[in-house]
Amino acid sequence: MAETKSSKDKPIIVWFRRDLRLNDNPALHRAVKSGKPVIALYIYETDLSRKAGGATDWWLYHSLASLAGNLKNVGLTLHLRKGIAAHELDALVSATRADHIVWNRRYKKGERDRDAKIKSSLQDSGVAVETFRANLLSEPWEIETKSGSGYYKVFTPYWRAAKSQFEIADPIPAPKSVTAFKRLSGGMSLDSLELLPSKPDWGAKMQPFWQPGEAGAATSLDEFLDGPVADYPDARDRPDQDGTSRLSPHLAFGEISPRQIWDACRDNEAVANKFLAEIGWREFSYVLLFHNPGLESKNFKADFDKFEWADDESSLRAWQKGLTGYPFVDAGMRQLWQTGWQHNRVRMVTASFLIKHLLIDWRKGETWFHDTLVDADPASNAASWQWVAGSGADASPYFRIFNPFTQGEKFDPNGDYVRKYVPELSKLPKKYIHRPWEAPPHILAQANVKLGETYPKPIVDHKQARERALSAYKKSRS
Repeated sequence: MAETKSSKDKPIIVWFRRDLRLNDNPALHRAVKSGKPVIALYIYETDLSRKAGGATDWWLYHSLASLAGNLKNVGLTLHLRKGIAAHELDALVSATRADHIVWNRRYKKGERDRDAKIKSSLQDSGVAVETFRANLLSEPWEIETKSGSGYYKVFTPYWRAAKSQFEIADPIPAPKSVTAFKRLSGGMSLDSLELLPSKPDWGAKMQPFWQPGEAGAATSLDEFLDGPVADYPDARDRPDQDGTSRLSPHLAFGEISPRQIWDACRDNEAVANKFLAEIGWREFSYVLLFHNPGLESKNFKADFDKFEWADDESSLRAWQKGLTGYPFVDAGMRQLWQTGWQHNRVRMVTASFLIKHLLIDWRKGETWFHDTLVDADPASNAASWQWVAGSGADASPYFRIFNPFTQGEKFDPNGDYVRKYVPELSKLPKKYIHRPWEAPPHILAQANVKLGETYPKPIVDHKQARERALSAYKKSRS
């Protein structure tokens, strides 16, 4: 879209959302290329279809601070607002006479519909609007089955087709300098958005684990590709080792793009193949989200609507607090609460425990993760919970029930992960660290463990819980 001379003095607005970066940001690149003075805008939207979780807001605060600093280095001020996006944009256009707005797309139905209405309204008032793909390798509607039956519902053929169709351009470099629109007042301070927790400040405990922002994303990628990626196919399943990239929150906030990750792996794609497949799972999750509105609350497979879930608030709270009596599960839930993140192998085990050992509705687990994960992603979180439940596309069958102590023995063989997050069991020998209820009394006494007092007894018996889950599943199918 060409800019006329008469429009060059009017500003162009870059509306940042979950694309909090300067590198490989198509909307920002378009704004700079226009030659118009630029307004960098972030709106904390109060009318989204789902309120952000507490951990998400904590990360957002630090990510916005990082973005503001990066923008300042190229000559821009990050203008902050809070409220209904349509109203805030209209007010900003009116105050600045901006005639062009650019943003990067999002894919959840509620946000898509809202963006479409905003775009139509702005265009009706004479404002040009352009939108871009920035946070996916392909649009969710682009990869279709060869049979013409629509989108893929199984990951493996999807990823095979996607890789054969991808046309991945080089990432766009960050601008070195930008002409800013100077005649702008108002806006809000970052602190006034009230994103940080207080009374208590539980976010402080997460600070040592993370570096939110674009620089932190680049560091995480570099450190991962400098070593751990070589052992990723095996190490990715070991929560007792530092074998994953920890890029998920950076991707969730758009501090790095999948295209940047793909580009960084080009020179060693064979080694990074398994890692890139995880990027593929993220892409596939967005395909499911796009084609299935309400993925976070509606069973993908309708026959699961008949499933009779247990109404057990006491067990739900025990799971949330990491007090189930199963050390590997409890370590995972405490890791989540302390760091805002949980190892992917452990996510499968903790989710399976809630759904199948406790018979608690997967939606309650999805909601808890939505609130407590710093990488809470609308597509990945919902699709993953449905995968474990057996209610989703390409799902793990319901009768696949993770054994919480054999999983621990396999993937945390020395008990280091449990000892880190369940310190009351730290003195137990590895033979009993995942099954403290089997330890002889003198071993428990030497480790200062009193089951039922210093550490809970299992809230359910594994064998009985498994049989109950299979019976409930069979009943729902009849």
